[in-house]
Amino acid sequence: MTVDDAHILVVDDDRRLRELLRKYLSDNGYLVAVAADAAEARQRMAGLDFDLIVLDVMMPGEDGMQLTRSLRAEGNRVPILLLTARGEVDDRIRGLEAGADDYLSKPFEPRELLLRLGSILRRAPRDEPEPSRELRLGDFIWDMARSELRRGDQPVHLTQAERDLLTVLAEAAGQGVERDELAVRTGNSANPRTVDVQVTRLRKKIEDDPRLPRYLQTVRGMGYMLRPD
Repeated sequence: MTVDDAHILVVDDDRRLRELLRKYLSDNGYLVAVAADAAEARQRMAGLDFDLIVLDVMMPGEDGMQLTRSLRAEGNRVPILLLTARGEVDDRIRGLEAGADDYLSKPFEPRELLLRLGSILRRAPRDEPEPSRELRLGDFIWDMARSELRRGDQPVHLTQAERDLLTVLAEAAGQGVERDELAVRTGNSANPRTVDVQVTRLRKKIEDDPRLPRYLQTVRGMGYMLRPD
């Protein structure tokens, strides 16, 4: 498996660290989704397959150790790299006993994280079917790896702004994304309302009735959500 093939889920309740890891890993060729806690991580995994999870241990509610044990008990074998402020040997052993594949103590050097991720992915079984990176939106298919929208075998032209918007919404498929976050991540932080214009244009391309959207829905008082089939 190569970096370009790998889809990573970052789970951490520290928003600043989540976004730093999202950007750093994306800049280094990974396809990245994020979650703020175990519940949101489960929602992400219900809609998408991941090649690796970067998981914070010290989270409120179900912590990283508990989530790791639970996933393993359910038969989920996705590789897990635990992140924690704890550096003691006993804690590292507990993490590995819970089913984690590796363990990295905070603070860490970003380069070390990349090396550990690469090592885990190289050890991952190669005889399993490739996870799906496509979302179906009625007659349309959004290819997450290629950032490409198709209708049947025919590509659908998207502007760069529409492609960026669909990329962000697809990473959080089934979950609302705040307008301000969409604005920042699509380069429209100076004018968040530009996102509304892009949504309107995108709906005209993927919805049977843009006035009654089925796939690109408004989340009242928050922002927007992509709800694939």
